[in-house]
Amino acid sequence: MENTNLQDYSHKRFNILTGEWVLVSPHRAKRPWQGQNEEVSKEKRPSYDQNCYLCATNTRISGDVNPDYKDVFVFTNDFAALQKDSPTFNVNDGLFKAQSEKGICKVICFSPDHSKSLAEMEVEDIKKVVQAWQKEYTTLGENEMINYVQIFENKGAVMGCSNPHPHGQIWSQSTLPNEVEKKDTQQAQYFAAHNSSLLEDYLTQEIAAKERIIYENDDFVVLTPFWAVWPFEVMIAPKKQQKSILDLSDEGAKNYAEAISVITKAYDKLFNTSFPYSSGIHQAPTNGADNSHWHWHMSFYPPLLRSATVKKFMVGYEMFGTPQRDITAEIAAKRLKDLI
Repeated sequence: MENTNLQDYSHKRFNILTGEWVLVSPHRAKRPWQGQNEEVSKEKRPSYDQNCYLCATNTRISGDVNPDYKDVFVFTNDFAALQKDSPTFNVNDGLFKAQSEKGICKVICFSPDHSKSLAEMEVEDIKKVVQAWQKEYTTLGENEMINYVQIFENKGAVMGCSNPHPHGQIWSQSTLPNEVEKKDTQQAQYFAAHNSSLLEDYLTQEIAAKERIIYENDDFVVLTPFWAVWPFEVMIAPKKQQKSILDLSDEGAKNYAEAISVITKAYDKLFNTSFPYSSGIHQAPTNGADNSHWHWHMSFYPPLLRSATVKKFMVGYEMFGTPQRDITAEIAAKRLKDLI
């Protein structure tokens, strides 16, 4: 049964995957808003834009010409944040510490249609994106210098996306990023203590509670996590433990694509706008370790708070103290579920 105190009074919720807390202040959702309002783009994009660096047959800034691709297109990022030929070095000078980091960054175009987002693509076409993710995770992970592969998407100008063409990125690197290292530690400790998946046990409890579930099919559950930070944060996870997206069967890949389709469509209906977000997949490192404690999952972190124009900012107390949210996870989940 839902604890009504969680809906009425300030409290903290624990993130089992990172070992960190989030402050929840449900009473603040009623406060008047006189802050910044974002501009809502009403632009109707064409299916092909001759000035887009990601459209088929166009020339990128590097001088390379995109092929006349018909579904998914992957290429090495022309402005990669990580360099595969970076020299190996360490700086250990008292309190000054640094070390080299090597990696390979790629761009993945979800569709040749410049006007679409994942929310507007067919499930079968999203499945092709999933299969491309699987291929890149495999190929990059087999590289001896790569120990982690981070798949993610920034959607919308408000999230810093520099090109509206439907695309995501894949950054692979020689060490584990901060957020992944936290989740690696938490899952490993739980697995050692219980000999079971932390996330599978959590999902079992969530499915029984039925308070934050937005959608589920045979293989996946879509929910707002109990510890969500962003107003309409969502997690997609396989019901049964899988270490990475390579564990997906063909039917599982389709059901995963369906879950992505359902939640992105619901997002667009929420405020009747092309909903911005950052999404990413956290899965087992490619470091050759057993990693049997890992349970992969995909998270969506959308910034919109009350409408298409009111954005959640991480400032003040959240920068110097602890992340804080006004809308409870239960209310956010219900609003999204009602749109499916």
